[in-house]
Amino acid sequence: MNRAAQRVLLTGAAGFIGFHLAVRLLRDGHEVLGIDDLNGYYDPALKQARLARLLPEAGFRFERADMADHARIRALFEAFRPSEVFHLAAQAGVRHSLDDPRAYTRSNVDGFLSVLESCRHVPVRHLVYASSSSVYGANETVPFSEGDRVDRPVSLYAATKRANELMARSYSHLFGIPSTGIRFFTVYGPWGRPDMAYYGFTEAVFRGHDIVLFNDGRMSRDFTFIDDAVDALAALRGLPPAASGAEPPHALYNVGSGRPVELARFVELIARAAGRPARTVGRPMQPGDVVRTAADVSRLQARVGAAPATPIEAGLERFVAWFRAYHGVPA
Repeated sequence: MNRAAQRVLLTGAAGFIGFHLAVRLLRDGHEVLGIDDLNGYYDPALKQARLARLLPEAGFRFERADMADHARIRALFEAFRPSEVFHLAAQAGVRHSLDDPRAYTRSNVDGFLSVLESCRHVPVRHLVYASSSSVYGANETVPFSEGDRVDRPVSLYAATKRANELMARSYSHLFGIPSTGIRFFTVYGPWGRPDMAYYGFTEAVFRGHDIVLFNDGRMSRDFTFIDDAVDALAALRGLPPAASGAEPPHALYNVGSGRPVELARFVELIARAAGRPARTVGRPMQPGDVVRTAADVSRLQARVGAAPATPIEAGLERFVAWFRAYHGVPA
């Protein structure tokens, strides 16, 4: 390893963002311990396919573990002695939290406690953890800024992510753990999650199925291309926050494009990239949904000197090309 190389513990390593971040960290010469429980929330074959690309890489090792198994996670920390931690493992999905709420408290709250306790007893230079734009909930001020009110979540998933931010801040205050929370705005791209709308839209276009657009497609989302998200994580990795006066060493950053796209337009762009027509059906809003998300990325830009910039057209072309290849869709 080079002189700047670090021992990085990465949870959720077989997940979408985790996989891409692992590739980046290994490319940059770091040693990575990846942890994932490979659960069946979506097709584990995709997680295994991502993992299969990581396992041959020098500097990478993998452990399958449940994040809520405190003793196991602590033991992995003590054996590996990471200098930096990326905690991306979580039970994802807004709508699924209506059906299986305990999965969210177990994975997102209890699992995060395992990480915080481990960082307390095995001190690290920097803990970076995944939050979500969902924490903004019923906030009507657009674009969303890190200083906005975030005490009105509209889903349990959002509540658990806000709980993570409060937990991290308290551990930073009590034990001096430098920690950075990332409020991701709808990350998309190759090797993405099948439970996310853009993946389902693309599959429906290729199969000729109807695409259900809630609120008749008049909802907009701030979409973030995966490479931009990983660039932000890689840049923030080397910038642990410092305590300032009474403020603990804890920071929050939006990671989004700052350019929302209406879902009806989004589907049109997928269809264009696929070279197929899209069939859409309008439906009312669903519980837990919000009409619009948009990120104020000025804080991120000030800290790292850049912000996500991939145009939605280019990002979707790359995703659709990967989708064709992975699923064997003929040109």
